[in-house]
Amino acid sequence: MIASPTQGDVPVTVQLPVATGTFGDKPTLTFPDVAAPADLQVVVLEPGDGEMVVAGDDLVVNYLGQTWGGAIFDNSYDRGTPISFPIGLGAVIAGWDEGLVGRQIGSRLLLSIPPHLGYGPRGMPAAGIKGTDTLVFVVDIVGVN
Repeated sequence: MIASPTQGDVPVTVQLPVATGTFGDKPTLTFPDVAAPADLQVVVLEPGDGEMVVAGDDLVVNYLGQTWGGAIFDNSYDRGTPISFPIGLGAVIAGWDEGLVGRQIGSRLLLSIPPHLGYGPRGMPAAGIKGTDTLVFVVDIVGVN
């Protein structure tokens, strides 16, 4: 899929995975046969119509996380319950802090997060994530607490 995310106000064209499903459904990702982008990419798959997420919100989301071209390492859809966490305060990986703040509640997003905005050079071995892995998430922003 050719996506048109932005960096600042400048549109960029990169090849990103294609996500199936709609808000609330567990997605499936299909990866292009290209290297992962070096920078954070955020694509709005479905725009929301709720309030904007601001730093400090206790965000409630459903998500699926997969390494670029690799295995799913976690998802909340199979557990049947969303997760909540403070956003924009360093409580989650930097790619989530940067990619989710400023988005509307009710949105479905695709995030491609390079290693330096994910788990860094150490990765997260317990989840099968290497320090060189780009992480791809589909995130449904359910609300804030």
